[in-house]
Amino acid sequence: MIIVLLGPPGTGKGTQAAAVRNRFRIPHISTGDIFRRNLAEGTPLGLEAKGYMEKGELVPDGLVLDLVADRLRGPDCRDGFLLDGFPRTEVQAEALDRLLSGAGRSIDHVVLLEAPDETVVDRLAGRRVCKSCGAVWHVTHNPPPADLVCPECSGEIYQRADDAAEAVLNRLRVYVRQTGPLIGYYDAKGLIRRVDGSRPPAEVVEALFRSLA
Repeated sequence: MIIVLLGPPGTGKGTQAAAVRNRFRIPHISTGDIFRRNLAEGTPLGLEAKGYMEKGELVPDGLVLDLVADRLRGPDCRDGFLLDGFPRTEVQAEALDRLLSGAGRSIDHVVLLEAPDETVVDRLAGRRVCKSCGAVWHVTHNPPPADLVCPECSGEIYQRADDAAEAVLNRLRVYVRQTGPLIGYYDAKGLIRRVDGSRPPAEVVEALFRSLA
C-alpha cells in the first residue's frame, strides 16, 4: 500500500504516521529524515543538497525527487510506504506519479488530516518542549513544571519560536497556499481520504483506518 499523508501543522501527522506504519508494516518516509540521513552520511545527493542549503536557497524539485527516488528503492519499500512531507506542490506530485508509474506502481490513498485554524493555533501555541530531550507539554492540557525544568533530564522547557501564535498563523497561510492545489490534484483523481484531525488521537487513528478500508 502506498499512502501520502497531508495536513496542516498541529494535526498529529507524526502520531498517525506511526499508527499506519505499525498497522500495515510499511516504512514512514519523511523528507526531513531523508535529508538528515544523506547529509550525515555525506552522500553525493546529500552534499549537493547541502550546497543549496548553505546558501539559504531552496533545494530544487529535481534534487528532492532524486533523494526520494533513492529512498524508495530501498528493500523495505517493496510492499509499500507512507510519504510524509512530500510531495508539497502539484509539480512534485506530478513528478512522483511519473516516478511511480515508471516502476509500475501508483498511490493508493492520500490521507488529508483536517482541523480548524483555531484548533491548530491552540495546540501549537500552547506547546512547550524540553531543549535537551524533546519531551512535550501543553500549557492547558498537560502543563509543564512551574520552574520549567524537565523532570526527565533537567533540561530547559521553552516555547519554540515557530510555535508562537503569529508564527503558527503564518505557517497555516503557507500551508494553504502550497497545499491547496495539491489537494485539488489528488481530489480529481479520487484519492483523497479526509479525516478529522481535531479529535483525540485515538479517535483520529480509528477514523484513519476506516478511511483506508
